[in-house]
Amino acid sequence: MQGRAGSDDMTRLLILALLALLTTFAAGPAAAGPSILIFTRANGYKHDSIPAATAALTAIARSEGWEANVSDAPRLFNADELKRYAAVVWNNTSGTVLDASQAEAFRRYVENGGGFVGVHGAGGDPSYAWPWYVQTLIGAQFIAHPGPPYSPQFQTARLKVEDRSQPASRNLPQAWSRTDEWYSFAASPRGKVRVLVSLDEGSYRPLGYNGKDIRMGDHPIVWQHCVGRGRAFFSAMGHRPEAYAEPAYRALLKGALEWAAGRGGQSCP
Repeated sequence: MQGRAGSDDMTRLLILALLALLTTFAAGPAAAGPSILIFTRANGYKHDSIPAATAALTAIARSEGWEANVSDAPRLFNADELKRYAAVVWNNTSGTVLDASQAEAFRRYVENGGGFVGVHGAGGDPSYAWPWYVQTLIGAQFIAHPGPPYSPQFQTARLKVEDRSQPASRNLPQAWSRTDEWYSFAASPRGKVRVLVSLDEGSYRPLGYNGKDIRMGDHPIVWQHCVGRGRAFFSAMGHRPEAYAEPAYRALLKGALEWAAGRGGQSCP
């Protein structure tokens, strides 16, 4: 009797396992999250933080169940390839990284609803051969950052979180100070972008390598805006590898990916 009972129990377990398996197949595969492209091409200054940023961005994406593809290949910038991605991250890119046809494909991708996240060096060239990229997509032209002998290149400064309604900024500290290489721009982009975080210029010494005063007065450092139907996000922070281990900065990048991929926050027409 015990043998038969054991056999019956095993049969029931097998049936339950088969039903569970059939239910899984009937439900279909789990919904896939968005895919993002992390683009790392550096034809100008090559930041040594690129590997750390890549690791952090990849980990953030995968923790959300998203696919992350890392590449420095400009050939991916064509309509067929770009349509695979909800957002493209330019991770400390520099110099001319796309030819004319690739640049046009990327412009169309963004303006037709794609997402862009620019990190630090992606907006740090002193000049650009592609006006749309710097004037429209980034929204401000880099001019300088502090440097010796007049001021340290890396300084601790206070940040003001101006808008906590967006995914990138809602989990940032109330009082936020951090160390970085602080970019200055030819003009504040305020008025054409949504400023999330600005820099307190009284909390550090903004003198360039030539001793020039590079204060902006109004100094946004993280912002987002719509470009056509697309979403463009830029953070001027992130020069050093250590930045990508900071919980607050990782929270900002996570929110940036969410918004650029269309997962909440400001909508774009």
